Amino acid sequence: MSDLYYVTSSPHIKSDKTVRSVMRDVIIALTPAAIGAALFFSLRAIVIIAVSIASCVLFEFLYNLIMKKKQTIGDLSAVVTGLLLGFNMPVAVPIYLPVIGAAFAIIVGKMLYGGLGKNIANPALCGRIFLFLSFSSYMTTWVSPMSSANGAALPLFANVSRSAVDAVSTATPLSYLKSGNAAILRDVPISSAFLGTVGGCLGETSAILLILGGLYLIYRRVITWHIPISYLGTVALITLIFPRFSGMTAFQFMWYNLFSGGLMLGAIFMATDYATSPVTPRGRIIYGVGCGLLTVFIRYFGGYPEGTSFAILLMNFLSWFIDSHTTPKKFGGESRYGKLIKKAKE
Repeated sequence: MSDLYYVTSSPHIKSDKTVRSVMRDVIIALTPAAIGAALFFSLRAIVIIAVSIASCVLFEFLYNLIMKKKQTIGDLSAVVTGLLLGFNMPVAVPIYLPVIGAAFAIIVGKMLYGGLGKNIANPALCGRIFLFLSFSSYMTTWVSPMSSANGAALPLFANVSRSAVDAVSTATPLSYLKSGNAAILRDVPISSAFLGTVGGCLGETSAILLILGGLYLIYRRVITWHIPISYLGTVALITLIFPRFSGMTAFQFMWYNLFSGGLMLGAIFMATDYATSPVTPRGRIIYGVGCGLLTVFIRYFGGYPEGTSFAILLMNFLSWFIDSHTTPKKFGGESRYGKLIKKAKE
């Protein structure tokens, strides 16, 4: 009697990648920036990030427990959300702020939609924007990179007093560009913005460390080049052709826009989120270009110096539309335009 073989329908794709392995690679890619945050902003940066991670894991655990769902904290996605959320905070925020942001990111931004893969916007991005709109004074108070002299001004665990913040506060490169202050060329050279020795959120200041993490993710095939390159390329092209700062050359203006703010963090680690970005190469390029256009538009004409978070969030909502117009038709299927022509003939 011959053996019976039960064959499922195609496609038959085998891969050793799991959600946990992908998230582990993202954590590895973000580790250099986390180390940089500790070096630039003192060990308090690690405390903020750790509280953010622990809170995200806890809220996902509690939600699953209360709703009697299968526990999903083992897939490490909550850890990645907490890590990215912590990266999007200044070092002087109160310790309770990442807890509030984690609650919104996990419960509202992720679990209420059904969990990982069903959310329509990046959870960490939701938490960051919620905190930005609700606690603007804390989320826009920037601290200069710590030295041995002023690093002691920020306590490790306690909330930071206003006087301590004022003693080490600084302007960010984007705020210089927004105000048209030519002192940026003296106070913040492009090399500082590239290395990370500037004011800003914990994980967004060092372009070089974020780029290294992005190259690792591309090497591991966790992400593709389409979104980061199209996003950064669009910002570079527009700011080069249409500079809005008379105190520097067009190339200087372009480099400041590329290396400042949350652009690198957003383009490499947040815009590439699987659940909220298109699945086709063509769709990813369109999505990246859209993110770049919106980012520059908000930076140029908006009330805030930065536009990365809002740009990615808006494009998250359009991912389904981009997919619907870029996903190849099934072999033998009738195209959308074919249907329109057929209907017109009738």
